[in-house]
Amino acid sequence: MPATYYAPTGGHPPQTQITADRAVFTEAYALIPKGVMRDIVTSNLPFWEGTRLWVLARPLSGFAETFSQYIMEVQPQGGSDKPEPDPQAEGVLFIVEGELTLTLSGERHTLQPGGYAFIPPGSSWQVRNESNAPVRFHWVRKAYEFVEGLEVPQAFVTNEQDIAPIEMPGTEGRWATTRFVDPADVRHDMHVNIVTFQPGGVIPFDETHVMEHGLYVLEGKAVYHLNQNWVEVEAGDFMWLRAFCPQACYAAGPGPFRYLLYKDVNRHPALKLSSR
Repeated sequence: MPATYYAPTGGHPPQTQITADRAVFTEAYALIPKGVMRDIVTSNLPFWEGTRLWVLARPLSGFAETFSQYIMEVQPQGGSDKPEPDPQAEGVLFIVEGELTLTLSGERHTLQPGGYAFIPPGSSWQVRNESNAPVRFHWVRKAYEFVEGLEVPQAFVTNEQDIAPIEMPGTEGRWATTRFVDPADVRHDMHVNIVTFQPGGVIPFDETHVMEHGLYVLEGKAVYHLNQNWVEVEAGDFMWLRAFCPQACYAAGPGPFRYLLYKDVNRHPALKLSSR
């Protein structure tokens, strides 16, 4: 059965709606609930036509440090011939709704829901919506950390339906990860995976680690334990977790709980010399 993914459509709530929502911004984590992804907070980009986007994360003091993440919405015949202005940036595209035509190093690919593309830094690529309906997709960007003696990883295009999830040991299949990149391939300095919990599945301890996370809930709902706070999340919500933010969860809904997960990996932490 094909997976389903939540995608925002914008609009505005009525004047009668209660103002208070679940949005939270702390020094350790942030929650951007789906209800705040309205027309008024969309952005535009140079050299993109028929396109708007929601910026979920960006490098900022006290916020995300290693990546940016957008939800892109491209209307029919929209797109870009110059999508990425930074030659040092790598990217991942993940389609949640509609159909996107990606031309990568001259080769055309048609991406449908579940479609995934890794784009190395310095790549030549273009995207167009050649369909009759809007296409919505995630675009995760990171400044690639080059390492002398390591080749830059190659581009690839796939679909999550073609990749078997890997079960976490000892979970009887309740917790699994769809990995698009081999964790042992140290050419990659970021992973963008899909994590799936079956109803009742849990992370049974507070993970506390160096990796920064961006989590977009694709399906279902759960309760997260973040820095000693319990936070309820559902499809369409985005969480940013700072490095070393304690984190655990349990899947609380009647169906699977699934999210798109960013994390920085496989590099030494940067050391900054004292100014003294």
